[in-house]
Amino acid sequence: MDQLRTQESIGRDVSHLFRSIRNFMGRQLEPYGIGDAQFPFLMLLLHEDGISQEYLATALKCDRATSARSTARLEDAGYVRRVVDPDDKRAYKVFLTEQGHDMRQIVWSVSSDLNDMLLEGFTDEEKLAFRNMIKKAGINISKCNQNRKTTNE
Repeated sequence: MDQLRTQESIGRDVSHLFRSIRNFMGRQLEPYGIGDAQFPFLMLLLHEDGISQEYLATALKCDRATSARSTARLEDAGYVRRVVDPDDKRAYKVFLTEQGHDMRQIVWSVSSDLNDMLLEGFTDEEKLAFRNMIKKAGINISKCNQNRKTTNE
């Protein structure tokens, strides 16, 4: 296989994996009124409650508009509440509601099921290598995107 075809297949395979994960998450979380796009926001808040909307966007590598939409959907569904940041009246801090905290077991179960499916048949060494390679690839593309952003400014 020539280099171009290898590069195309990596992108295609990653894209397919991403879409498949989003479809799985959407089906699992639909009964709770949570879309696949809101899952990472809810998961992060379960780890770090009371963080700013801007921090959510930065940590999840999305723009502020996406963060605001996802937070608003979670708020409309009763899982979070936004409070004006006392240190910056233009910003919001996002807190889980009781209903949001009650989702902890469900969210972790769905996440665990996803990981089990993705890593089925992998040895422990392969699981570790796969996770490390995905992290490294993510760092590589983030650096590239950051360099391009800096160059274009």
